[in-house]
Amino acid sequence: MSEQGLTKQVFDEFLMPHGITEDRLFEYIGKLTPANNGFADIYFQSQRTESWALEDGIVKNASFSEDQGIGFRVLQGERTGFSFTNQFSDAAINGCITSSKSIHNKFNKSKINLINSNLKMERYTPENIITMMKDRSKVELLSNIDQLARSIDPRVTEVQASLYLNYEYIFFCNSKGIFCGDIRPLVRLNLNLILNESGRREQGYVGIGGRYNLAQFETKIAKYEDIVREAIRIADINLHAIEAPSGEQTVVLGPGWPGILLHEAIGHGLEGDFIRKKTSAFSGLLGTNIASKLVTVIDDGTISGERGSLNIDDEGFQGAQTVLIENGKLVNFMQDQLNAGLMQSSQTGNGRRESYAHPPMPRMTNTCMLGGGSDPKEIISSVKEGIYAPGFSGGQVDITSGKFVFSTSEAYIIQEGKIKAPIKGAMLIGDGPNVLKQVSMVGNDFKLAPGIGICGKDGQSVPVGVGQPTIKIDKLTVGGTGLG
Repeated sequence: MSEQGLTKQVFDEFLMPHGITEDRLFEYIGKLTPANNGFADIYFQSQRTESWALEDGIVKNASFSEDQGIGFRVLQGERTGFSFTNQFSDAAINGCITSSKSIHNKFNKSKINLINSNLKMERYTPENIITMMKDRSKVELLSNIDQLARSIDPRVTEVQASLYLNYEYIFFCNSKGIFCGDIRPLVRLNLNLILNESGRREQGYVGIGGRYNLAQFETKIAKYEDIVREAIRIADINLHAIEAPSGEQTVVLGPGWPGILLHEAIGHGLEGDFIRKKTSAFSGLLGTNIASKLVTVIDDGTISGERGSLNIDDEGFQGAQTVLIENGKLVNFMQDQLNAGLMQSSQTGNGRRESYAHPPMPRMTNTCMLGGGSDPKEIISSVKEGIYAPGFSGGQVDITSGKFVFSTSEAYIIQEGKIKAPIKGAMLIGDGPNVLKQVSMVGNDFKLAPGIGICGKDGQSVPVGVGQPTIKIDKLTVGGTGLG
């Protein structure tokens, strides 16, 4: 491995200190590789995580953890053998190889392909933000946020601010001769505060994050006053909100974070495993029109600095942009190695896993609906009566049916083309396939969410991103406590 680049850096800084030489890598993947056209891979990971949490003006929690280990996988048809260890000894590694499968050596050492040895670091840089950012600066950032919030508005009674930093090495090799490595930074700042006015309490939440180096993160937080004021603004709106009306409504979703509805109600249903098992509402619909012609949806792991972006996925496949829905037509799915092979399709850079202790599966990266040609003001003015929802706080979805329920964190009544009173308790109820068909206007204001997404699936969590422009949905059920 004489080539220079990221793969060599990961090999030298992570594997070599554990005594994992080139010859040992060849030996391990050779033992693991099955005869009879099977497939095998090995995933090495070292992960450092640090978190700081402030409450009531005091940093009450600061923690640092480090975890490392190796995952071993063998695929033969639909069958998967998987094992893992946090030990780097020959005995532990060979024990996992035996547990995954009893193997004949069919690996060809001459076929090694260092796919990212010279990959340009266009998506994020391998700088360790945990060590580059001084501990004092981390505490001061949280303390300054707390003090500023209380000084801006005397109604602020509680402030919870937290900082999460992660730095990860991965190294991957498989029986196809792919040997590659990556270094992944991740940072997230959260602010949650409570306003108390005449005994009524409401909260406002704001978060930002992404795969940033220190300079990029410092640029993001240079105006942390904007973050504080935004959290206060949201809480203040909810203090004066009226009960949400219920019934079928025209709904306008704001740009950015409302893309989480797209992620949950539509994105999961386009992951290859659900399609292959025919448990998705979109199974059997490839090549058909499933949405308004205004709708184009992509999954894009190549966006610089975004939370869900990847230089390579967790199966050594380069991060990619995949068009899923094009002008209303379903044109592709998100695939990993296993499901792409079984469906005679191509991998799309969506093989992801929470850690070395988990097998990979098809997962989203940054899932976005692309912008259209309508001015957002034009969209609002076109609605005689409806709801405008620029913020969400959470929801649930059934993958098989596509049915969902989402709670709004910020929403307003629209009357005669104008945004009126804020509302609370609004829930959006519907199903993914029908929502796509009800999109009648798409804004020209595409926006990415602020980098706070976490996606759960089959007990695994991974960081993701979402984005969308302002969109108009002609018919959607709104659940609330008020009269429709």
